[in-house]
Amino acid sequence: MNYFPDEVIEHVFDFVTSHKDRNSISLVCKSWFKIERYSRQNVFIGNCYSISPERLLRRFPCFKSLTLKGKPHFADFNLVPHGWGGFVQPWIEALARSRVRLEELRLKRMVVTDESLELLSRSFVNFKSLVLVSCEGFSTDGLASIASNCRHLRDLDLQENEIDDHRGQWLSCFPEAYTSLVTLNFACLEGETNLVALERLVARSPNLRSLKLNRAVPLDALARLMACAPQIVDLGVGSYEDEQDSESCLKLQAAIRKCTSLRSLSGFLEAAPHCLSAFHPVCHNLTSLNLSYAAEIHGSHLIRLIEHCEKLQRLWILDSIGDKGLEVVASTCKELQELRVFPTDLVGGGNTAVTEDGLVAISAGCPKLHSILYFCQQMTNAALITVARNCPNFIRFRLCILEPHKPDHVTSQPLDEGFGAIVQACKNLKRLSVSGLLTDQVFLYIGMFATQLEMLSIAFAGDSDKGMLYVLNGCKKMRKLEIRDSPFGDAALLADVNKYETMRSLWMSSCEVTLGGCKRLARKAPWLNVEIIYENDNNRMEENGYEGRQKVDKLYLYRTVVGTRVDAPPFVWIL
Repeated sequence: MNYFPDEVIEHVFDFVTSHKDRNSISLVCKSWFKIERYSRQNVFIGNCYSISPERLLRRFPCFKSLTLKGKPHFADFNLVPHGWGGFVQPWIEALARSRVRLEELRLKRMVVTDESLELLSRSFVNFKSLVLVSCEGFSTDGLASIASNCRHLRDLDLQENEIDDHRGQWLSCFPEAYTSLVTLNFACLEGETNLVALERLVARSPNLRSLKLNRAVPLDALARLMACAPQIVDLGVGSYEDEQDSESCLKLQAAIRKCTSLRSLSGFLEAAPHCLSAFHPVCHNLTSLNLSYAAEIHGSHLIRLIEHCEKLQRLWILDSIGDKGLEVVASTCKELQELRVFPTDLVGGGNTAVTEDGLVAISAGCPKLHSILYFCQQMTNAALITVARNCPNFIRFRLCILEPHKPDHVTSQPLDEGFGAIVQACKNLKRLSVSGLLTDQVFLYIGMFATQLEMLSIAFAGDSDKGMLYVLNGCKKMRKLEIRDSPFGDAALLADVNKYETMRSLWMSSCEVTLGGCKRLARKAPWLNVEIIYENDNNRMEENGYEGRQKVDKLYLYRTVVGTRVDAPPFVWIL
């Protein structure tokens, strides 16, 4: 290929979309490195502290799309204290100074301020797409800046963010001549919505394909919106409460029948179950259904809805569906590829809604299933062995038993053999979460058979350091390892320091790691940031107390090419 002009090679590179493959291409020779450098359009940064924006700009001066992640994954479970970091402001300032032609920005678990959104909206003339996932720190004033100044905005996607609603008028800030909207998702907003501005915006957006509403949008407004946008493909319903034979419900039914392109349905944040029948006529075309926030829909109404969804490929549901409901899913949804079952009762004190029976039924009835997240209160080895036999194509398998250390409820044995069957049968498994009563034996199985594993989450599991060592020594492609409330200590942490050079990060909380062990790791591996997060009353661990033998509450280590970060709060100690 070196005989081809650079323009031809660059055109070939355009067909390589994987970040991993693009990185490999850049290592072939100097010529390819240069071509790939200037042709890279999309950049993914899995940790905002692993590199600085200035260094990124030197490496890829012409990128147009940036995905940036901040806080560790365990922040989703409230294990990362508020104020830890993950600020996007320095990144936007650096990008604005560089005059890079940024068009798309996707942020996850980051602190975003109104000032950041204001600067973003004024710095990039052709900015088209903003996706914020699990972010915090901003308000509707920042959204108003985006709406007012980003004249080419195509996507505004706000997923599970903490947003201060200063006023409900931000939707009116979109210019009257603005018609380019394709995606609008503000389901996470809690405040009132300017319905007049919303309806006008939808009516003048002929390319709108995805619309997800918050609970402040009532049924009658939903009917009018659907009538304005029959081309909609992805709909998120907000408030859905009314009498089944009301005028609003009848108008909605008429509007929905015209939405022949509808393929994805979600929301129902407030819903009257009897109104679901309005969507039955379009369910046969649905490929995605997300009812993970629809706590008011359960039992027979939910089952009747799913019975119409024969083409579903992706289903997110609450465990109130029960084992009988999952049996209906298994008999109806033969194309299902991804299933997530979330708990209605996180404490686990209520009745057992789904069990191993539901999981086995799904595995037997859905042969194309390759990704599952399953919250339950009990499991057996026999069920997991059956699931492994039925679904060997899993690439993601996450089982969360709500009661820690719970054994096989039939035999009272650890669940080692069940998870061992999963990792032996599923040769392409990349993400795994384990729970229940587990010994070091399960980690021996993981190290031996999970050769493609990239992310592992461990909670309340293991007997000794051997368990963690089995994983670190065996899983050569491991990128993210997160552990909580497990008996792994310094011996496992320090056994193979060079392993962390190929990993993105390691999180350990409430384990047996000591301050002295963390210090030794920091000395051995200067390419790592070793962060100790403490929340005790003294706001600092004693450096010399007990000769470094005191346990560390939370340890977060990650690769970096720019050294220690400068925005660490007082409760974070970087060794």
